[in-house]
Amino acid sequence: MDKKTTRLYFIDAIRAWAIIMMLQGHFIDGLLDTTFRDNSDVIYSLWKYFRGMTAPVFFTVSGFIFTYLLIRSPEKGFANPRVKKGIKRGLELIAIGYLLRVNLGGLFLGEIYDSFYLVDVLHCIGFSILAIIGIYLLTFTKRKILFPTILVTITMVLFLFEPQYQQWSYGFLPDAFANYFTKANGSVFTVIPWFGYASFGAFVSILFTRFKDAKHLYSVAISSSIIVGLSLIFFSSDFFLAVSKVTGIQLFADIFFNNYLFIRLGDVFLAFALFMLVRQWLTNQTLLKIGQSTLSIYVIHFVFLYGSFTGFGLYQYFNYALTPTFAIIGAIAFMILCSFTALLYEKHKVDLKAPFKKAFRFAWSSVEPLLKFAFNKARDLALKLFGFVKN
Repeated sequence: MDKKTTRLYFIDAIRAWAIIMMLQGHFIDGLLDTTFRDNSDVIYSLWKYFRGMTAPVFFTVSGFIFTYLLIRSPEKGFANPRVKKGIKRGLELIAIGYLLRVNLGGLFLGEIYDSFYLVDVLHCIGFSILAIIGIYLLTFTKRKILFPTILVTITMVLFLFEPQYQQWSYGFLPDAFANYFTKANGSVFTVIPWFGYASFGAFVSILFTRFKDAKHLYSVAISSSIIVGLSLIFFSSDFFLAVSKVTGIQLFADIFFNNYLFIRLGDVFLAFALFMLVRQWLTNQTLLKIGQSTLSIYVIHFVFLYGSFTGFGLYQYFNYALTPTFAIIGAIAFMILCSFTALLYEKHKVDLKAPFKKAFRFAWSSVEPLLKFAFNKARDLALKLFGFVKN
């Protein structure tokens, strides 16, 4: 890490790579003719595999960068300015996630379509930020090891028990809430298991922060990430099968037959290792700005590709209609268009967002005291129930 700055540029570079991968992935997946979707084709299979890395990397990086900024502050609890910013950010992401599914035509007719209630990336990341803040507020007065221990435990529980809870119907919940936990109604992402990647990213950021001044930080981090990543990708499935045979527990066999969570976690480790390895060359300002503008890029791509608000997007006109040549050319053009538009917006967003900020500040001034009261009560209750001891 550069001694002159505390910003981790390789993290911005990973975010830039992930959002660019998302742009081309959504474009090609939505518009490529089904005739050319041949899993036996090496090029298509490679594209499909690398496309599958995007979400795990993005969720992990989101948890990493937010927690890195959160724990850097010398203030603790609600006095930490990152808590207030994080709550605002989490709620903002959830609100934007719903807004992107609003159909203005339906609103004019007095209808809200079922698709409005579906959960996607922004909802899950927003929830993840709020959950990380909640865990932080409940543990900041206790031993320092408690916060990272809970985070990594959440990851392991969500990943290990995925074969069990993915079968639950959540029929006791209204669809709007059930959509956060099941894809049965059409949600693209769900809080479980995807919060597991964000909580793991938060855990890694704590390790990174605690050893940031170590002489061999990057050499150890890179080598460890490569070893762990390759082990998860090539050996985790066999490990779970062996555990199942020894213990007779069916859960481990179920993980073996659909071991995507741990394999993708291995991909995340390798992505981190690669970007840390070449970090000294990741200083291009445009690349870093793209990594810092992922929300704007995501919103813009949703409007252009899926027709948010208007109902008119590329998906409506070219759904499963393009040949590979046109899909590749179109994807490149789409990446450039979304990135350029987002960077242009970022340049002028202060003036564009001013009226909305005033309205949000007014609303937040009413909600903030209630949130503080609720979190303090929850923390006090946890102390009484579990007997946590303050330092």
